[in-house]
Amino acid sequence: MTILNHLFQPIQISGMTARNRLMMSAMSINFGVDEHNHVTDQLTAYLAARAWGGAGMVLVGGAGVHPTGLELPGLPALWEDGCILPMKKMADAIRPSGARLGIQLMHGGRQSYHDRKVAPSPIPALAVVKGIPKELTLEEIAELVAAFGDAARRCQEAGADFVEIHAAHGYLINQFLAPNSNHRQDPYGGSFENRIRFLMEVVADIKAKTGDDFPVGLRINGEDYIDNGWTLADALRLAPLLEKKGAAYLHVSAGIYGSTQLTIPSMYVPHGCFIHLAEAVKKVVSIPVVGVGRIKSPEMADQFIREGRVDVIAMGRSLIADPLLPQKARAGDLKTIRPCLGCCLGCIHAVLALEPGGCVVNPDVGREYLMASDEKASVAKKILVVGAGPAGLAAARMAAVQGHQVTLVDAKGQAGGLMRLAARVPGRGEAMDIITFFIHEAERLGVAMRLNTLLNAKLLDDLKPDAVILATGSLPDMPLVKGLFTTKMELCTVTEVLDGKITGDRVLILGGGQAGLMAADFLTEKGREVVVLNRKRHFAEEMSSNDRFYLRERLNQKKVRLIKPVSIKTFADDGVEFSADGKSETLTGFDTVVVAEAMTAVRDAKPLLDGCGAKVYVIGDANTPRNLMLAISEAEETARSL
Repeated sequence: MTILNHLFQPIQISGMTARNRLMMSAMSINFGVDEHNHVTDQLTAYLAARAWGGAGMVLVGGAGVHPTGLELPGLPALWEDGCILPMKKMADAIRPSGARLGIQLMHGGRQSYHDRKVAPSPIPALAVVKGIPKELTLEEIAELVAAFGDAARRCQEAGADFVEIHAAHGYLINQFLAPNSNHRQDPYGGSFENRIRFLMEVVADIKAKTGDDFPVGLRINGEDYIDNGWTLADALRLAPLLEKKGAAYLHVSAGIYGSTQLTIPSMYVPHGCFIHLAEAVKKVVSIPVVGVGRIKSPEMADQFIREGRVDVIAMGRSLIADPLLPQKARAGDLKTIRPCLGCCLGCIHAVLALEPGGCVVNPDVGREYLMASDEKASVAKKILVVGAGPAGLAAARMAAVQGHQVTLVDAKGQAGGLMRLAARVPGRGEAMDIITFFIHEAERLGVAMRLNTLLNAKLLDDLKPDAVILATGSLPDMPLVKGLFTTKMELCTVTEVLDGKITGDRVLILGGGQAGLMAADFLTEKGREVVVLNRKRHFAEEMSSNDRFYLRERLNQKKVRLIKPVSIKTFADDGVEFSADGKSETLTGFDTVVVAEAMTAVRDAKPLLDGCGAKVYVIGDANTPRNLMLAISEAEETARSL
């Protein structure tokens, strides 16, 4: 059993003792508020699940201190006293868990979603949101300083244990700090001392209104990772000054809108990517320093603390994926932790689209307030799951959790379905983590897994299932395009390529979605020359922007030609004729065409099940080809309904 001696040691932060050194990062989840943007039972239950799951500290993310600064429409508001009672209910629900509740205080500045943006200077955000913000007057700056202090006072009155000032990630305070976004020529701009003035006044106002004993932490950037932005050298100058002002801790992160791929790192980014920044800050202060940056392994978290590089570890998406991660880690049950994949699809892609946040691997996110704990079914049934891809594995696991007798069969010799193929693409090996988790869970829960097994009448007769869940997935569809079936080029699908089929040296890929771009990366890694033809207007729009960024960068570095939107005229013997942007073009000298467009459901086994006497459910891509998030969600919902 892995023993984590350091992560689960208590720590004193100002006048507050946290039971362990694992903090749930403040994240803008974009749900759980009412029409006044006051917190509701939905957000309370979401946070309480992580608090009862064993985190030492949990934070409400992105709480707006002023109407001009709400980053997203679904975030809490702290600008009037009506927010206190709902927050008190949240604090009362979390306090018995033993976790400490923090509220993050934020003003989005130019990175707010609405059209009333304000900022130090009238300079638009570098990415994600549009619009030129209004430049703040001196009177308005004073109003915002007071708004931070009043918001902190309300959090204290509601029973929060601490607050965290968000001075990172390109939001308003960070905009004052960074030369790139602060062009003021008054006491709040220009020199380093002037650019930090707003933050210092905010800290002072909060301390004046909450007292010396109420812990006030800060989230700061170690690097903005943009030209003329805030740097580590700046952070090292700022950190001791914040300690003198009474900061309880410093949480060191990185990136802004414009380097968002680093602010919220995807699976392409190494684990522990910002620890070096926190480590540097720790050397210049004596207050606790919090490290963050794609730390999903409890062993890695414990190691960073053991080595003295940081005092506290902040985890965000890993605790979205599995609220019980701390409990499981402390008990040494690391294989039972449901892993974050770093795909950023449910938690980031949805939120940036102004939709409620979620999680690809955890369908319960945002639904905690509707759910009781999983209890055994009143009647245990015999369940047959056909297909050991992610949907089938998820359904088998949840059915077993419900107490049913589950048999899982798959014609192939390995479980995982399309995820096993996706994990072969460079930089995307973590896609298999969820499959490894499901396989371990199947073994732990007693699921009878039969690989290399075809569904047939004899199997049905032997098992006599009460219900059959068909999760046989999907395969690439062959489009009806002129010349595609008569070309002399080798014709194959993206799944065949990822499964090891050898292609020629020069390859055309038809399809610019995620599958097509991943195939291009896979093939170029093997020395192939690749051109991608996309009949849609955007490449891989189904991916999160920060995940897609790295995939596009890899293809750009390998000089893969990406063409869109194309209209195919005809495939020829060794190439293709098409038009793009009103211009016709012919490509020749190619050996292989790889089709990577639409998928089609595989339901070959369905006729065999008709009349078998069992209730039949069709889930995942076998129902309708979609994505991993919907496949797992549908699988668990189906299994719970048995």
